[in-house]
Amino acid sequence: MALSHMSSWKGAGIGAGLALIGMVGRKLAVQAPTALAGDWDKALAAEHRMALGLFDKLQDSHGSASGRRTMLLMQLKHALGKHAMEEENAIYPALREAGMQAEADALNTDHGYVKQHLYDLTDLVKDDAAFQARLSAFRTDIERHMRQEEDDLFPKLKAALDRKATTRLTRRMNQEGLKLA
Repeated sequence: MALSHMSSWKGAGIGAGLALIGMVGRKLAVQAPTALAGDWDKALAAEHRMALGLFDKLQDSHGSASGRRTMLLMQLKHALGKHAMEEENAIYPALREAGMQAEADALNTDHGYVKQHLYDLTDLVKDDAAFQARLSAFRTDIERHMRQEEDDLFPKLKAALDRKATTRLTRRMNQEGLKLA
């Protein structure tokens, strides 16, 4: 009797260990494309492109495919949530340290509107015309935000960092991304 109890306890421990390994593996797989993209600025630009790809799929969805639209919207929410955590907890503080406080604050405010757009889209999944109109406005806003980061602010920040600081910021950004991966 004691041996069977030990055996089932050991089996549960192995199962929990495998689940933990699986969870860590999934997190690493989700963060890998970002981590492999290179320095923090290249990684964030790659995430921008991935998010725009999800926008494309959502724009191609139709109201009658609300299940697919819901799944794509969930993927977009997750991708943007992970991305926002990386920026808000690593990149924007670095912008502030580099003397770009107002710019960092404005970008952070943009993230609040991203959350509002996502909230509104959730309620519009089945209303094709309203969903597409809101999605179009959202995409316009987010593309402006991305261009400002990639074309102006990120190059300024990168120029202010030496190689060691760039490596440290990249590592910090990837650590933040793993939290939600």
